[in-house]
Amino acid sequence: MKDSYKTILFASEETLFKEKGSKFFGYAFPVSNEDEIKSILAHLRKQHPNAGHFCYAWQLGFDPIRFRVNDDGEPNNSAGLPIYGQLQSFEVTNIMVVSVRYFGGVKLGVGGLIKAYKHSAHITLNGAHIVEKTIDVMYRLSFGYDLMNKVMQIIKVKNLKIVHQKLEINCLLTIKVRKKEANSVFTLLNSLYRMEIEKVESNRF
Repeated sequence: MKDSYKTILFASEETLFKEKGSKFFGYAFPVSNEDEIKSILAHLRKQHPNAGHFCYAWQLGFDPIRFRVNDDGEPNNSAGLPIYGQLQSFEVTNIMVVSVRYFGGVKLGVGGLIKAYKHSAHITLNGAHIVEKTIDVMYRLSFGYDLMNKVMQIIKVKNLKIVHQKLEINCLLTIKVRKKEANSVFTLLNSLYRMEIEKVESNRF
């Protein structure tokens, strides 16, 4: 079971590729939703008010994957798809790559545009700091203090991460588990007497 993915944690450094007078400024951004994507595009349009095209591709998630490509006025499939191809080549997700073009007076043709946008995306991703992250499952645990030692022993042995805790009349813990170990950890914890356990959405923490 695949339970890891590649992404970036910070925006990449700006890259510049020149071809027959045209300039292609490349950027890579970590993204988690479409609102962030819209905000990034708006920022780049302010940063490059005289640019002719803001071509991009983004990919979100891992199961399922969502993605989108945009040629922004360039011939169909000459910009967005070559950029997206590099996302696939680098095997990254939760990321957006934008190539901002200033027209240099010489038409590149569809083939030339494909090569230019592909190269712009390639050098941008090649310069980005790509990291591998685990796909995690979150569980909320509710139990009495009499189970605390047993629960903490399981957390220690299984190397689980406590994301949130609230110790009042009962113990409330939210833990993070790697996806491939989630079922076995759930079974182990659920076997404890008077343990209440439920899966929660990770974006709530």
